[in-house]
Amino acid sequence: MLIFALWSVLLAAATQVVEAQVTVYGQIPKAQLTATSTSGQAPMATLHAYDTTVLTPPSPPNPPITQLTFSIPRDAASMPGLSIPHTGSAFFGFSVEMSVITQILGKNSTHIFVPFLNLMSNIQERAGSVMIRMGGNTQEFAKFYDGQFNDGRVTHKEDSGSNQTTQTPAVMYTKDLFYMAANISSLRDVKWFLGLPFNDTSTFHLEMAEYGQSILGDNLLALQAGNEPDLYAAHGKRPQGYSPYDYVGELYQMLQAVDANPNVPVKNKFVGPSISQSEWTPEQVWDTGFIANFKDRLYALTVERYLNNNCFAQFGSGTYQDPQANFPNYLTHDTHVALLAGYLNSTQLAQAAGLPFMMFETNTASCGGFPGISQTFGAGMWVLDYGLQMAYSNFSHALLHLGGQNVYYNPWISPPTNQSSYNEWTVGSTFYAAMIAAEVFGKSDTGRIMDLHAQSPLTPAYAVYERDTLSKIALFNYIDDASGANNINAAISIPNAGVPETVKVKYFLAESVASKTNLTWAGQTFGNNFEADGRLKGNLNVTTIQCDRTANVCNIPLRAPSFALVFMDSNDSEATEVGQATATFATTAFTKAHNTVKVDPAVLATSNGHSGKERERLAGTSHGSITGGAESRYGLVSSAVVLMSTLAGACLMLNGLWR
Repeated sequence: MLIFALWSVLLAAATQVVEAQVTVYGQIPKAQLTATSTSGQAPMATLHAYDTTVLTPPSPPNPPITQLTFSIPRDAASMPGLSIPHTGSAFFGFSVEMSVITQILGKNSTHIFVPFLNLMSNIQERAGSVMIRMGGNTQEFAKFYDGQFNDGRVTHKEDSGSNQTTQTPAVMYTKDLFYMAANISSLRDVKWFLGLPFNDTSTFHLEMAEYGQSILGDNLLALQAGNEPDLYAAHGKRPQGYSPYDYVGELYQMLQAVDANPNVPVKNKFVGPSISQSEWTPEQVWDTGFIANFKDRLYALTVERYLNNNCFAQFGSGTYQDPQANFPNYLTHDTHVALLAGYLNSTQLAQAAGLPFMMFETNTASCGGFPGISQTFGAGMWVLDYGLQMAYSNFSHALLHLGGQNVYYNPWISPPTNQSSYNEWTVGSTFYAAMIAAEVFGKSDTGRIMDLHAQSPLTPAYAVYERDTLSKIALFNYIDDASGANNINAAISIPNAGVPETVKVKYFLAESVASKTNLTWAGQTFGNNFEADGRLKGNLNVTTIQCDRTANVCNIPLRAPSFALVFMDSNDSEATEVGQATATFATTAFTKAHNTVKVDPAVLATSNGHSGKERERLAGTSHGSITGGAESRYGLVSSAVVLMSTLAGACLMLNGLWR
């Protein structure tokens, strides 16, 4: 307890540098925790983020699949059809719905969530930097609020008057939103995309661009002009008959407003068209002259796509989709190939124009994902396979969407506000997929990928080339078979050069494709629901496999189900050293030290622009809300961070407990 007492005193001193009225969140004494207030206590069953539905995996194939054989050249020159080199940030970034930013990133510029920072550390450790988009359906009706909210949060929701399928609330945001993003970027290498409101084209509201550019600087990658415009008519945002030409005309108007605005000095960092391909094909947009006319104003060409939707269950629209019937679609490589076939022409056009091509928003299913699918180990493997297939198809990046307590597919989520004093965070299977994908490509900025076209869609495989040399092999086994009959031996040979003496292997494992608990990557885990602080737990477990150089084969065991990443160079530091990120943050911040406010659980369920039944604003839950100006907070928080880091070092020397 000495460390906590000392830390509280030091935090209090550091906070005085920032601002007198900033609340300090301290360790809750054990005496205040009752027997029922324990980590892992489940919330009400209506919160989709913690759904416990368990589906039945598909039956294993008969006859079983027990052997895979691959002959893979060592040199990239001998492997035709390789993808473009994948450079820059991690392949998977994240898309955060505007309405739930304060559940995902932080309350404001002086209260950034530590588990979130730790999760970003684990991506950064493997890939160098991370892309995050703040936007989604709720960006369209976002309004700038020139002031502060009483509870200190950077966003609030109100009824937008929209009658669209996703029942999107309007988001009120303050200037402190940008300072919060800037502070995150000062702590972790995070780059940002921001969504411009595109609902009212009679007067374009450009505060998102103005403050984004002035406060974030180079950490702002681009601004999104319109989110899924092909659905505008269907969602009541535009009249019926709204076409790609109408969207292009509005984009011209927006750019004219940008050109006339001196507070938006960077005029050529936009992304579009961000269509969902529900109503328009990419070719219909390209036929308007979109690429030729706007390529000098664009950072990237963007699309958005989910494999399926759960809109009927959420809102009664469309056709009912049975999760059990859909589960097999997430356990086969064929779904990726079919889903991405319609984009291959577009990725070629993007390369010809010198522009990246991005999947700007995706996940397992729109309208929140599926119970029994979206949080499972099988979904994690599916997302990883989907990402590698996108990379092979020459997508530059993809952003996994997060939507708050009322969706199933979150890569991570904070506990419900009224449980934050005793429950930790929840990390989903899709975050494991994003982290593993970052490790697949690494930091070389030279990674090129090849689909090896394995013998079965249940056992996809990829080769990764870095610096024009075979560096890694990714192997999947989607088959769920506890009997072991479909455990596979993957025999890898390298013509001419021959296999190395040994290879290192990291495994992504769970008991079943339907499992939502006890997921591990190389022996480490973030924990189950309400057990995560953003740091991997357990010892790093890397398997060394002796290859048969006489037979020129490395035999890689592949359990049913599992994913394996094979490092062809046993001296690769990523294989032997990369586990839990080395730079993390201590988790002694709580949001419920003194509060007595009770929040209606139904209000907590409003999220992702998908639940418009209750529009009440989230109540403040911390004693001593922040009242100081956003500008003064940003100007002083950096010095506080430096001071707190120095004090943390003192704690390290005194107690040896800083992790």
